[in-house]
Amino acid sequence: MPAMSGKRAFLELLKQEGVEILFGNPGTTELPLMDALAVENELRYVLALQEASVIGMADGYAQASGKLAVVNLHVTPGLGNAMGMLYDAQKAGSPILVTAGQHDQDFNTTEPILWADLPPIARPLVKWSAEVHRLADLPRLVHRAAKTALAPPTGPVFLSLPGDILKAEGELDLLAPTRVAAQLRGDPAAVQKAAAILAQAKRPLIVAGDAVARSKAHAELIELAELIGAPVYSELVPSTASFPASHPLFRGAMTRMQGPIRKILEQYDVLFSAGGDLFTLSLPSDIEPMPEGLTLIHLDNDPWELGKNYPPQVAILGDPKTTLPDITEAVKAKAREMAGQNPVQPLALLNAIGEMLPKDAVVIDETISSGIGIRSLIRSDDPQSFYGLRGGGIGWGLPAALGVKLALPHRPVLALVGDGSAMYTCQALWTAAHDRIAAVFVILNNSSYRILKQRLVAQRGLAAQVDRFVGMELTDPAIDYVALARSLGVAAERANTVHDVTDLVAKGLQSDAPLLIDVPVDRNYKPV
Repeated sequence: MPAMSGKRAFLELLKQEGVEILFGNPGTTELPLMDALAVENELRYVLALQEASVIGMADGYAQASGKLAVVNLHVTPGLGNAMGMLYDAQKAGSPILVTAGQHDQDFNTTEPILWADLPPIARPLVKWSAEVHRLADLPRLVHRAAKTALAPPTGPVFLSLPGDILKAEGELDLLAPTRVAAQLRGDPAAVQKAAAILAQAKRPLIVAGDAVARSKAHAELIELAELIGAPVYSELVPSTASFPASHPLFRGAMTRMQGPIRKILEQYDVLFSAGGDLFTLSLPSDIEPMPEGLTLIHLDNDPWELGKNYPPQVAILGDPKTTLPDITEAVKAKAREMAGQNPVQPLALLNAIGEMLPKDAVVIDETISSGIGIRSLIRSDDPQSFYGLRGGGIGWGLPAALGVKLALPHRPVLALVGDGSAMYTCQALWTAAHDRIAAVFVILNNSSYRILKQRLVAQRGLAAQVDRFVGMELTDPAIDYVALARSLGVAAERANTVHDVTDLVAKGLQSDAPLLIDVPVDRNYKPV
């Protein structure tokens, strides 16, 4: 067995696992690893200036590439800063190996500055969490972490790396990677039972989840939908293009409110969920979204999701690949009519962008309150064409776009991001400039947390009655996103019309440098 240091072994183990990029923000506990990287020529280190951006980039990269993304953070504060974006990665099922440096083990009993017991901190947001206590265990634990992150259902894992382990030297057997086959075929009896129900259904409905895109099962789901004549909705908070947006059976995404969901479901007699979320909602309600008498068939590659909230008549554990429209022209026409209005109407903007985007464009969506109709208006016909915020922890869009562009360097990448979200991880713009990552960022700027205003209006509380919303305005002072982007090295322009936006987007997508476009949009938060 060869003799080597822990820091060298860790990098070799990552390369065994097919890792090409290490995302990070270093501190003192990461110095052994940074020292090893000084003579490393195969792994690329991508620096982000805050840990939320580190995780966001890795999340985008993992989703777009399907590969294991690896992150290195700085002990307790670094892990703490990353937790919001780690929650989003967990909800999206992104295969990320999150590592953090730790003090030397013989020093930790003194509880030095920045120290804490790291695995329990990460555990609620990852599939598996551990710390390396012996150099001899490093290969086994790294391979275990990679296997677990990539095994269905995929998701992040955490490994704490004490400094003495990285600095130690010894003879090591690096072992080899393990991969769990993802294409699990559903139980034949359950499949037959589901087929009998679908064959008898008079008004079937399909909800398509992220598992469809991850298993590249578009063709299989299209065939089933056309066979039984079922319209298809994406799940409530999609992070992928789970069904082709241009297909005539596609109906877009349901709103995340119990009443409207129930009104949709009451029109059908059978609901077939292909890996769809049933249902993770934002606010409580006396209305039960699932109508009585609706027959539910649920296919998922995660047994936890099957029957989690609603008992299905048939529950199938399996991979969609092996086991299995546009919003109306009137809406598009309405969007075209609105294109000349000022301030810019989000619906008109999304429609115009959708009409001019190249077919191979990849869209990252964190539009929040401005994104109504986006899944029908924006082209997203292949499994790598669309990535949206799944977990709800805002700030994901800017760094995720960088990770997606790194994973898909030959495809144009466009990020559509709300102004409030952009401020959470604006540091990502520096990385875009520093690493020359040519993504285009469109900021839909309503100068507020408009989604919160809309929710308060829906609750008909005091704020709606007096038309006063505390802590939801971003106007005093106004944020100059153009100046902010330029200060971080990214070219930026303000666009006041839909036409100006599409011209700048076209220019940006042809460039080899990042570009930010600030678009003041309609601030209205009341129902029209």
